[in-house]
Amino acid sequence: MTKGQRKANGSFALSDSPSYLLKRCTQYYGDLYAHETGSTELTKQQFTLLAVLEQNEGASQTALVELTGIDRSTLAEMVRRMLEKDLLSRERTEEDQRANSVAISASGRKALRAARTAADRAEKALLECLPPTERQKFVKLLSLVAAAGESYVSGGAAALRSRGRRRRA
Repeated sequence: MTKGQRKANGSFALSDSPSYLLKRCTQYYGDLYAHETGSTELTKQQFTLLAVLEQNEGASQTALVELTGIDRSTLAEMVRRMLEKDLLSRERTEEDQRANSVAISASGRKALRAARTAADRAEKALLECLPPTERQKFVKLLSLVAAAGESYVSGGAAALRSRGRRRRA
């Protein structure tokens, strides 16, 4: 939020807050995804996990935390439940017997295909509120914000804080 968005009394309108607006957009997409998939399909996080595994077959659970942004304990519980539903398979890695390699099962691939179709419909519905000429630009801007977040998480946090201190000095 910039100084210009603050009201004279120091408060601000949530409708002008990028973080609040992103949260509302995420909630809206969640509703659209739930509507499109129905209650028997994959959750958004399960869909994300399977989509990442499709490109990173046999990834360790530690790598999946990094690739998905899902916290470690949530991911471990998700994997456990998805193993019970036969959506995934898991085995110890040869390199490190403490690490697990996770892969998609045949039924997981089938569920991913069905959920991808529903996710595509939900994303199309999400973008329909924008003028057609602005949709690709919106996605590009979101990707810039996401890339900044990935850079921040992967070690850029200290550099960003340092840069902020220099500006204030």
